[in-house]
Amino acid sequence: MPNESSDSFVPDDLASSPLQSPSSAAVVSTSSTEADIVSHNHGRSNHEKNSILSQIISLSTSNGRLQQQLQFEKQKATSLSADLRDAAERIVELEKEEWTAGSDKPSEAVLLPPEPPQEPPQEPPKPPPEEEDMKGWGFRDPRLRPFVIISIAYLLFTVTDGAIRMIVLLHAYHKSFSALQVALMFTLYELAGVFTNLAAGLMGAKWGIRFTLIVGLCLQLLSYGLLFGWQDGWSDETAIAYVTVAQMFGGIAKDLTKLGGKTVTKLVTPEGKDTRLFRLVSLLTGWKNSLKGVGYFLGSALLEVSYELALGFMMGLIVLALPFAIWGLDAELGTAKKKNSSFKEIFVWDNFNLNVLSLARLFLFASRDFWFEVPLPFFLRSPNCDVLGPDFPCTPDQDPTACDDGSTCDPSLSFCANINTGGGCGGPGVGRTVVGAFLGGYIILYGQIQSWTPQLVTGPLGQTPPNKMTEVFWGMINCLPTMIAAIAVYVSPAFTEHRLGGMTAWLIVIIVTFAVVFAINSSIHSYLVVKYAAADKVAVSVGLYYMSNALGRLMGTLGSGFLYTYAGGEVNAIGGYDPGHDATLGLAACFVAGTVSSLLAAVITIWIRDEESGLKCGPCLTLVAPKEVVEVEEGKEEMEEEDIRKRDLAERTVENIEVGEAKRLE
Repeated sequence: MPNESSDSFVPDDLASSPLQSPSSAAVVSTSSTEADIVSHNHGRSNHEKNSILSQIISLSTSNGRLQQQLQFEKQKATSLSADLRDAAERIVELEKEEWTAGSDKPSEAVLLPPEPPQEPPQEPPKPPPEEEDMKGWGFRDPRLRPFVIISIAYLLFTVTDGAIRMIVLLHAYHKSFSALQVALMFTLYELAGVFTNLAAGLMGAKWGIRFTLIVGLCLQLLSYGLLFGWQDGWSDETAIAYVTVAQMFGGIAKDLTKLGGKTVTKLVTPEGKDTRLFRLVSLLTGWKNSLKGVGYFLGSALLEVSYELALGFMMGLIVLALPFAIWGLDAELGTAKKKNSSFKEIFVWDNFNLNVLSLARLFLFASRDFWFEVPLPFFLRSPNCDVLGPDFPCTPDQDPTACDDGSTCDPSLSFCANINTGGGCGGPGVGRTVVGAFLGGYIILYGQIQSWTPQLVTGPLGQTPPNKMTEVFWGMINCLPTMIAAIAVYVSPAFTEHRLGGMTAWLIVIIVTFAVVFAINSSIHSYLVVKYAAADKVAVSVGLYYMSNALGRLMGTLGSGFLYTYAGGEVNAIGGYDPGHDATLGLAACFVAGTVSSLLAAVITIWIRDEESGLKCGPCLTLVAPKEVVEVEEGKEEMEEEDIRKRDLAERTVENIEVGEAKRLE
């Protein structure tokens, strides 16, 4: 009767809890035994009750461990059984081989108990890919020959690609085209990149990288040749249409050539060599952008001498690059190993990470082109608004320095006027060579930081090879330079009061800071795209990715032309003379658009499924723990929660035993 009374007070959750397995049964039976002890020794001290509670918890924990050990032994027995079964099958096969090797019937020797089979000598295990000896992986190594040849042609082409933008932009500025009109001239240049990257991926996969490289170089020659036909007497509409078509061939050429430069790094890098791949990609993209900066400066400097000289010099560089592409590459390099993709397959919707990265790339490059490609050179060329108009008379035969930089002595007006009212006023008014040096310096710095990102940035921070968490981190930082720039241009006296020294200092700090941060982001992006791409269809995968790159540049270029031209508003007429719109406010609006675009790129990157390695910020600081560590920590938390649950259950059991004993005594 007492036992029935005690059992009736066992809580319901104990009977239905997971502990009511063999281990939990032990807890219940132990609880009944402890009930007898409590019943016999009623009135003992609380110290003895706590001792009983500890015994219950210990028994429960020991029982759980026994169950885990039993499960482990079962797994070992299963594995051993499989090994024995494999050995038995091997013995049967050996007996069959002996029977068939002799007569049709087994001989007496065969019927004797077979000797244990001799295990074949085991070869020493091959080292994993990350431990493979990579000695001799210099630029003379035959495995790197395609990389070296394509890089030479690609880098020579890059000089001409940077130069063509500055030649067209600064020549158009001198002819009084507005920022929006110049942006329209580059529309087909960028739009051609969108469709070229689609077709280039298919062309590279079918005909090889050599074919796309040769076609790209020839189209660049055609683009420069057409620019020779730009006539001064044409109307604005005719000139815009003609230059836009000429630029279109340059855009196609750029993306066909870029395809070879980007995909060859994946093709010459062994599987598992992610760190080496990151370094190759960073090296190529870094030097590519540095030489593009050289092209910016050369195009601007040669333009000061002669428009025709600038075009002819760049065509010579293209001719120099052609022999490397024609005679130095295998025609099969970069072709698809099995089946070429179709236009439907080129979007690779099953590669989730690549698609998300492509969308992020769109906004990342738009964040730069919203203020860099058109607004910044226009602002640098624009003169001070306060030194224009009838208050500053001049004569054409007067000293050229009579008017400030960026302005000219208009013979029809006899006073200093803006060279290009469509470009606005309010900037430092520097010459074309200085503009080229400004933008070229940015590109060179950007390229060198990109080349040394693994060694100088991500390596010391423990972020090599990078993953999506690395890009999110640097993507958020990428928002800061343009946000600070927008605030400075809006409110700083250096811009509002046109203090040339302060304005120049602000622009240098903004450009250098953005160049460093953007280079790190671009280097990480360039690595991630080849990491996520399929090895046998890397040309197609990279083509899709750079299609979004071109689309982002198109969005940034058109948006910048519109914002710079119309966001600032018109400056008050000076003595009846209209100097143009406020270039300072127009540039600030472009910085705001760039900040928003950077933020969108970082947020989109969060969707990528690539966080296994976590995120470090130096040897002592881990911002996001690796996935394995997180899983271990979660397992520890689950074990702690299970221990707490068992303790609570044991405490309730003891309480119910005491209550049952008290009722029994009553």
